[in-house]
Amino acid sequence: MTRHHRTVHTHSGALRVGVLGPLSLVVDGQNRTPSAPKPRQLLALLILDTNHIVRAGQCITELWGSQPPKTALSTLQTYVLYIRQLLRGVPVDRSHTLVTHNQGYQLVVEPQASDRLLFEQLSRRGREASAAGDVARSARLFREALAVWRGPVLADVPSGAHSAAHAVELEEYRMGVLAWRIEADLRLGRHHELLPELAVLAARHPTHENIQAQYMVALHRSGRRTEALHVFQRLRCRLGDSFGIEPVPRLRRLYDAIDAGDPALLSPTGYPAP
Repeated sequence: MTRHHRTVHTHSGALRVGVLGPLSLVVDGQNRTPSAPKPRQLLALLILDTNHIVRAGQCITELWGSQPPKTALSTLQTYVLYIRQLLRGVPVDRSHTLVTHNQGYQLVVEPQASDRLLFEQLSRRGREASAAGDVARSARLFREALAVWRGPVLADVPSGAHSAAHAVELEEYRMGVLAWRIEADLRLGRHHELLPELAVLAARHPTHENIQAQYMVALHRSGRRTEALHVFQRLRCRLGDSFGIEPVPRLRRLYDAIDAGDPALLSPTGYPAP
C-alpha cells in the first residue's frame, strides 16, 4: 500500500453517518462526532459526497473559502488524520472505508449506514413501486424515506460553498419525495387524513404550485369545494404580486374542474392528483 492510497476499514453495521439533521458519526455504538468546527465541516463534506472522491482543493475551499491560509493543505491532512482516528478500533470490513487518493479523499459507506444514501434508496424503491402500480407500497416507502430525516441538512454545521449546494439539492429532493408520498396517499383515498398536513404545507409554501394543487384536491374530496377554489385564487394573487405570472395551466384546469363539479375529481383512482 503506497503513501498515496491509505485505507481505514470499519465493521459493517458498526458505522453510522448522518447529515439529514445534525451531523452524526457513530462507530460501534459510540458517538464519535467531532466537536471542533473545521473537522466537523470536513466530515460533513465527506459524508455528503459519500462514495465519491472529494478533491483536496474542494475540501480547502469548503473549510476556508477563497482565501485559505498557506498552511491549508497540511492542516487539512491533520484533520483527515483526526477523522481516521475516529474511525479506528473496530473490526475490519471492506464495505466501510476511508480512502486517500492522489486527488483527494473518499468515504465509502453502505446505503444502510448513511441516512442520505438510505433516504435515496428508499425513495427510488418508492418510485419503482409507483411505476409498477403498487400505490400502497410506494406510499409506505416514501413515508419511510421521509422518516430518515432528523431535521434540516447539517443543522449544526457551518456551511461552505459545497455543502450549502448539497443542502439545497437534498431539500429539493425531500420536497419531491413528500409530493410523491402525498400523491400516493391521495390515490389511496386518504384526503381527510391529509388535510392538517397540507394546510401547514400550503401556509409554509404559499407559491408552491404542486402543494397548493394537492391541497385543492384534498379539500374538494372532503366536501370543501369553496375552500378549494379559494386556495387557487390566493395562489393566483400571490404569484401575480410576487412574480407577475399566472398559475401553470394544469392548475387552471384543476380549478375549472372543481368549479364545474367534475365527478372524476372525487375518485382517487379515476382522477390522479396533479
